[in-house]
Amino acid sequence: MDDSSSASNKRKRRRGRKLKASPSSPERSAPSPAPAPAAAGRRGRKPRRHEAPADADAARPPSPPRRGEPKPVADGGDAVAVAVSEAAPASWDEVVRVVPCMDAVVKVFCVHTEPNFSLPWQRKRQYSSSSSGFIIGGRRVLTNAHSVEHYTQVKLKKRGSDTKYLATVLAIGTECDIALLTVSDDEFWEGVTPLEFGTLPALQDAVTVVGYPIGGDTISVTSGVVSRIEILSYVHGSTELLGLQIDAAINSGNSGGPAFNDKGKCVGIAFQSLKHEDAENIGYVIPTPVITHFIQDYEKSGEYTGFPILGIEWQKMENPDLRKSMGLKPDQKGVRVRRVEPTAPESGCLKPSDIILSFDGVDIANDGTVPFRHGERIGFSYLVSQKYTGEKALVKVLRDSKVHEFKIRLATHKRLIAAHVKGRPPSYYIVAGFVFAAVSVPYLRSEYGKDYEYDAPVKLLVKHLHAMAESPDEQLVVVSQVLVADINIGYEEIVNTQVLAFNGQPVKNLKNLVTMVENCKDEFLKFDLEYDQIVVLETKTAKAATQDILTTHCIPSAMSDDLKA
Repeated sequence: MDDSSSASNKRKRRRGRKLKASPSSPERSAPSPAPAPAAAGRRGRKPRRHEAPADADAARPPSPPRRGEPKPVADGGDAVAVAVSEAAPASWDEVVRVVPCMDAVVKVFCVHTEPNFSLPWQRKRQYSSSSSGFIIGGRRVLTNAHSVEHYTQVKLKKRGSDTKYLATVLAIGTECDIALLTVSDDEFWEGVTPLEFGTLPALQDAVTVVGYPIGGDTISVTSGVVSRIEILSYVHGSTELLGLQIDAAINSGNSGGPAFNDKGKCVGIAFQSLKHEDAENIGYVIPTPVITHFIQDYEKSGEYTGFPILGIEWQKMENPDLRKSMGLKPDQKGVRVRRVEPTAPESGCLKPSDIILSFDGVDIANDGTVPFRHGERIGFSYLVSQKYTGEKALVKVLRDSKVHEFKIRLATHKRLIAAHVKGRPPSYYIVAGFVFAAVSVPYLRSEYGKDYEYDAPVKLLVKHLHAMAESPDEQLVVVSQVLVADINIGYEEIVNTQVLAFNGQPVKNLKNLVTMVENCKDEFLKFDLEYDQIVVLETKTAKAATQDILTTHCIPSAMSDDLKA
């Protein structure tokens, strides 16, 4: 995998896994790094471009290799004991303490079959990857969500074993980039002690990252210290949650591996790294509060329900004139509400220009931060993320110089352009060669590549970054492409153009469009598109021509299964 910086010197965090070409796809030797979707939080700000580490075999070399050169092999699993014995200060007690921890680290093998969002009636060729994971209590295994994304088959192999065990995926937390697995074979669990979780480490605490990165087949160990604790942009999750920055190398294949403290307790999961010409050995770890939230969420509801958010856009109140104009007293601090998501529960009580003073009794500063630990502050979204979907929180608001308190039920984020499809195949509808689809971030990535945030049409990007859904089922429907036929002559160049209305009726979502077209009794089908374009087709001729076009292009159905119900 090429770890070099892009020509534009953009910052990147690598995500994911190292891919191996499957027998059915010999040409696929490496993955295309996925771009970072727009981060959650305040809208209108372009997030830093990151890549998350690939999940396969590697470790960072002491110095950056030249492009195309193989990297030095990472430390093997037995190297830990050797290093300890040679470095005389370590005692045998320490060796005994470390080795059982590493025995709980497993290698994850996954076969992926991704949807094809540009040709939604088919899937892409399958490919294989490997990453890391570790055993926890309750006969369960944790790894990264991107390690098993679009999985067809998942297998696990223990350290020192030659057997791969078939695994079952219990839950995938897309936002927090964590997946929960289990194995039904009792033999897999024999002789293994589950890892225990430690508390959130402090700055400069020592950490050791264990996994199976590229560069070899045996276990690898890298060490460093905690250098930063803050709200991070999770590349795969397209959200912002608490994260640890460490200076231990995290490379392709380390993803999903545990990070240990000096007592052998797990304090996080390795999941992404920063790649930039001016930065070295910057890795990121999912901390125990996020991991615990994911596990308890699954245990409470039997499935992953997500991390709740406040469905608002907010503005800092650092300017003294702004605070004075909004009626804040000298001892009052807070953030101003810019907009409220129409689909969020907060829309029933919060209004634009409200000043949020506190969340669950914790005062919010003018810059949007709250006290975290001694000498530390953190964004107030951390308080929200500690809650569970459906729970209530007390929000104190200043409105018209009066203080109000509201009990708000917290929910997950409903975006007009979804950041993930969460394992569902993409929806589509075809009539007279016109392919209609709902826009999502994976769709934009499929159409415009990893730099879709720069290459996609401006109108789509504006909606992606700033538009809010007016109803829970609202979608942005576009003409994805036109499959050329006699009936659609003159319309061939229409690509990724939004459909605003059909026969004078607004199009709310793809299913709504399908219902209107299939039940249409008018003489013509008329589609109103953006840029004041219209498409008009004779109804009977269009519906009759659809089947011939499907046959010509070997398309099994005029619509996806989810639209047939």
